[in-house]
Amino acid sequence: MPLDRFAASWREEYVSSASAAHRATDLGECIFCRFANEEVSESTGVLFRSDTAFVILNAFPYGSGHLLVLPRRHVSAIEELSDDEYAEFFWTLRKTVVALKATYGPDGMNIGFNLGRAAGAGIPKHLHAHVLPRWSGDTNFMTSIGETRVLPESLASTWQKVHANL
Repeated sequence: MPLDRFAASWREEYVSSASAAHRATDLGECIFCRFANEEVSESTGVLFRSDTAFVILNAFPYGSGHLLVLPRRHVSAIEELSDDEYAEFFWTLRKTVVALKATYGPDGMNIGFNLGRAAGAGIPKHLHAHVLPRWSGDTNFMTSIGETRVLPESLASTWQKVHANL
């Protein structure tokens, strides 16, 4: 008998809050803008903040250490960034990669942008980059066949581990 789904009821709170955030975003409010001025703390999920960029935990991670790098200003496209914002955004992206490598020692790293809804952006109104450590063989039967990801650590644990290196 094949396993179709792996129950993760502890994620219900995240899914519920995401639906509310998505509805709020559709009405013009941006979930990322709410975090742009938050203090760096485990309770906010913000790991790093500079004058024009910040790093936050992904509330729906694909794997351990999945972070988002964002400009603090509400823009939807790379070309909307000023030259200074662009430089600091990509400096922050590089700093995030270095921190994740120091924290997790991955075999590789995915860095991705989904620019616009047609490209798969869940929140297309605020530019963001996904940064995700990867390991050889980290796609197993649960992901491939079960269409389920098993995460071995909590978001709080991720924050504590990465913050020490960011």
